Order: sequence, then structure tokens, then C-alpha cells
Amino acid sequence: MWRVTDGVAHRAPHLYQSLRAFCLAAFAAERGAELPFAFEEHATGGGPSLYEYRPLVRGFVEEQGPTLRRLPDARNAIDDLRREPAAAMFANAHSGAMHASGAQDDALFRTILLPMLVAVAERCGGFDWSDDAFAAAYADIERSLFGTARSYVAVTPLVGLSAGGRVELGGDIRVRPVVSGEVSSLWPEASGLMPPQFGRDVDRLLVLELARELDAGEAEPPDAAGELADAVTALRLATAGAIAAGPVVFERLDFRPLRISPLLPIAATQPRGEATRLDSLRARLAADLRERLPLADDDRGLSEALDRWELSLFADDPFRSGQVRDALTALFGGADGTWAASMRAAVLLGEQSKDRAELLEALRAEHANRVVRDALRRVLVETLLYGNRAELIRTLDETLLGLRPRPATALAA
Repeated sequence: MWRVTDGVAHRAPHLYQSLRAFCLAAFAAERGAELPFAFEEHATGGGPSLYEYRPLVRGFVEEQGPTLRRLPDARNAIDDLRREPAAAMFANAHSGAMHASGAQDDALFRTILLPMLVAVAERCGGFDWSDDAFAAAYADIERSLFGTARSYVAVTPLVGLSAGGRVELGGDIRVRPVVSGEVSSLWPEASGLMPPQFGRDVDRLLVLELARELDAGEAEPPDAAGELADAVTALRLATAGAIAAGPVVFERLDFRPLRISPLLPIAATQPRGEATRLDSLRARLAADLRERLPLADDDRGLSEALDRWELSLFADDPFRSGQVRDALTALFGGADGTWAASMRAAVLLGEQSKDRAELLEALRAEHANRVVRDALRRVLVETLLYGNRAELIRTLDETLLGLRPRPATALAA
């Protein structure tokens, strides 16, 4: 039910009053405070850099959080928020265990009350109260809590890759150029969380983004760290580039900061090798692979092979060669061993008999050279695209016996 409060129709007038009382009390407590500023550089294309003084309202307010948390008006506002089921996602993103009342209260304070206070203070340019600033900030809160859908976005820096523009990877995930200030405007402390030279080097101008519309009833945010890590794996498989993301994921809900989450370490660490460019062909391949990576959840051999392959990207010999050999065995050998895995891989990848013989010799060597390492990547790609590892192995065995032609492959040798 909508009611008119202060001349404006509000969905939850009791919440409007309690949040307004909290903001007024916080402004009174901080009136006269001197806000710190950040000196931020904005690079321009070939010209001189531009510099901006940015007031660090959010950092200042969060430092005062323990004091503001003890305000009686903060307690009243939290009690009202707890009666709103729609506030659960904001709390879940931080508290995790919603059965713990204290954790829920602290999460509601950090994810709704403090960000709203920051939004009002930023609109006011400090701690001189403005009714219009509060009304605008509260309107955003109501849209987030009571709208029919929510706009969720998770962004993480991407390194080791260049592209001509936006590239769709499916599943609401895309690679796109970074927009200057898009992260720092919501997270002023973000400069210390970015990869070195991000936004400057040609292979450090992209972000990996998950953007999804959520139903109003959803209480849990997506597992962005896991989904974006899978996208990094798919890009590594499709391009053979030294690609990494993170080290953190910036998540927002309805254009408000939700949380900063760590990316999985294996996705956040840049492998050895060279940067690469994502063209349209490899972009489609990466999208296909990202879609098929969940096959590994129910296939232990495929899962182990993928894990060992990615670990090998960061290792030195002899550990690297051992990981490559074990990955190939897990994928194509199993109980039949490394010899059978090498034979199957050679048949799958070799176009001609000579190619198969040369690859088989390389696969049998103790040292996994570049040819062998890339062969492992390619057989992983082919296995994922085939969609059924057990059936692919049977097909390769029948090819070895001359019972059927060699299966078609997606990658050129």
C-alpha cells in the first residue's frame, strides 16, 4: 500500500521515517567534520592526464560506522528493515548465515544504512542536510527493495587479453572495455585493488562482467566469483593466452555497491606466456566452452584434467610436465594408463599418419614441451565440445581398430 509522506507517495512510510531519522542523527553527529579527498588521475588518449579531487565520503562514513551503529535511530531503522523480506539479499551478501540475528543486523547496517548515508552525504557534498538529497537516495532504496526486478552487476578487471569491443560469452557474461571511473565512483578505495597498470597497457583495458536481472523474491546474489572464474578458464582454453582476472569482483545491486568479493586464486593469477587478442572466432569458441564447463561437475576425470591443466600453467618443470602427463591420463587414460591416453590424443589431433606419429612421440617423452602442452589444451577443448568423454574415448578406440573414421575436430592442428 502506498501512503503520502512529506507530500510524496511512499511504499513504506514507516521505513521512510526511520531511515530519515537515522540519517538526520548521523548528520548531526558528523556536522563540521572535514572529509578526506583522493587525488585521482585520468589518462587521456595521447594528451596530458586529467586530475580530480574526489571526496572520500564512503571511507569516512565507514570509519565512523561503529559510532553510528550505536545511535538509537540506527536500532530503530534496523528493526524496520528486518520486517522487510526484500532486504534479505543485501544482508545475505555480507552475513552469510541469516539465522544469526546479530549477523543479520550488522549486515543490514553495512549494506543498507551506511550506503544510504553515503549517498545522501555525497549528494549534499558533506554533512549539510538537504531534504531533496535524502528523498532521492530513499527513492533508490524503495526501488531496490520493492521493485519487481533487480539489476545485478559484477565486474572484475581482465588482463592478458585485448579485443576490439564488447564480446558476449553467454550466460549474461561478457568481455568489454573498461569505462573510466566506473569502479572508483562506487568504490573509492578500488585503486589499491586493481592489477598493476590496469587501464593503461593495451592488454589491460578490459573487464569481465556478469550482468543479470534478478527476481524481486531472490534472497541470494549470484555466485559471480565462480561464474567469472569459469569464464577465465574458457578464455584460456580458447586462446592459449596468459589471461587472468581480478583479484577481486566488484558487485552492485541496482547501481548501489553490494560487496567486494575475492576471485578464485587460480583465475586471479596470471599464467606465464604472452597476451593475446580475442577475435570473433575464438570468442564463439570461448562462449561454447564456458557453457560446457559444468560437464566437469559430474565427470571426475574431466574435472581432474582441467584442474591439473590450469595448475600446469603456473608451474616449472619437472612439476609442470608431471601435471600435463597426469591431466592427459585422467582425461583419456584412466585405468588404461598414460600409453592409452597418448594413443587416443594422437588419433584425435593428428590429421595424417605422420602427424599422429610425431605427436605420439612427443606425448611419450618425459619432458612436456610446448607442443605437448598445447596438445593437452586442444584435447580438453575437443572433449568439452564433444560433450561426452566416455563416448569420445569409445569412438577413438574404434578409430584405432579401423572400425570407424576419425571423429571430426573443432580446432585446426
